[in-house]
Amino acid sequence: MKLIKTEIEGVFVIEPRLFEDDRGYFFESFSESKFRELTGLNTIFVQDNESRSKEGVVRGLHFQLPPFAQSKLVRVVEGEILDVAVDIRRGSPTFGRYVAVVLSGENHRQLFVPRGFAHGFVVLKGDAVVQYKCDNLYAPECEGSIVWNDADLAIDWGIDSAKAILSAKDMLNRPFCECEKLFDYGVDYYA
Repeated sequence: MKLIKTEIEGVFVIEPRLFEDDRGYFFESFSESKFRELTGLNTIFVQDNESRSKEGVVRGLHFQLPPFAQSKLVRVVEGEILDVAVDIRRGSPTFGRYVAVVLSGENHRQLFVPRGFAHGFVVLKGDAVVQYKCDNLYAPECEGSIVWNDADLAIDWGIDSAKAILSAKDMLNRPFCECEKLFDYGVDYYA
């Protein structure tokens, strides 16, 4: 495994070592000890999720507040997405900035989204099967969301916004500037 840092501290890409031959390929998609060694984090994942979405589907931007804040380790089994992590920690030097990474069934990359970030993705091609590990359980009473095409965030999703497909719930997401409850950069959400 190889760790690739992004422009925002704490958000990183993991690239696995792929073993290929005429039969196909093999790679280790997760190893707790290697993850800890590469990242220095003691994150323990407690829930695995999977979604299948068609081209143009946008999911997000979602987050969970304490005491159920979540880190996510996102990967694509099939298809291709643009995966986005937005820093929503008030006081952070990168507050309101985002990282966008193409994850696909071909590149086998994974994006680590730490606590204190909103997460979302758009399917760029065909259908996409997305799997992600979470280090805390889903708690609907702690969930928050930001509208995917927020003008202040100005995320380049790489699609025509008129063709975006959203859930009824995500259509009600609020602008970033209206989010009252966010994270505080000075708080360690892993303590």
